[in-house]
Amino acid sequence: MTNPFMKILYDEHEVIVNAIDVAKQLKYLINRDPDLYDIKLRKLIQFFRNYADKYHHYKEEVILFPEMNKRNEMLEEGIIKEMFENHEDFREMIKSIEQSLNAHDYIKAHDQLEKYTEELLNHIAVENEEVFQMAESIFDLAELEKIGHRFLDWDRELGDARKEEWKELADELRRDLTMMD
Repeated sequence: MTNPFMKILYDEHEVIVNAIDVAKQLKYLINRDPDLYDIKLRKLIQFFRNYADKYHHYKEEVILFPEMNKRNEMLEEGIIKEMFENHEDFREMIKSIEQSLNAHDYIKAHDQLEKYTEELLNHIAVENEEVFQMAESIFDLAELEKIGHRFLDWDRELGDARKEEWKELADELRRDLTMMD
């Protein structure tokens, strides 16, 4: 059974996967309504920057991964290094998507978005199936609780209500696109 504090990260992944579903649905808007495509993709970019990166990746990069590296130095040059590199790649991909969007090259923007979401899904799978389970095995319950409280502190510092607003934005985008079908 998943530790309740690690569940925070798993739950955030579910929200991100829902946003990835929105990204996949956006494609049909490119030709039907390019202005709406532009609006929706800009909102999605903000979601990925704020929810996925500031709330979620921060917890991993500043809290979980360093604690895992302290426990097992071999992780630092292995899977944890790969996760850090993925996060940096994701930031660069979002910038590229936004640049294509600013140039109104919606086909290129969407191709980049598809690559981003595919890589993000693969990354999430590795974290869910390997990294988080590894964390649950190398830390005892008290350590996981301490890490989990740091996750909650970060959410409070950034704003719990703001985090919920980003989650609601992803849900709203999904509903909007579903209603357009």
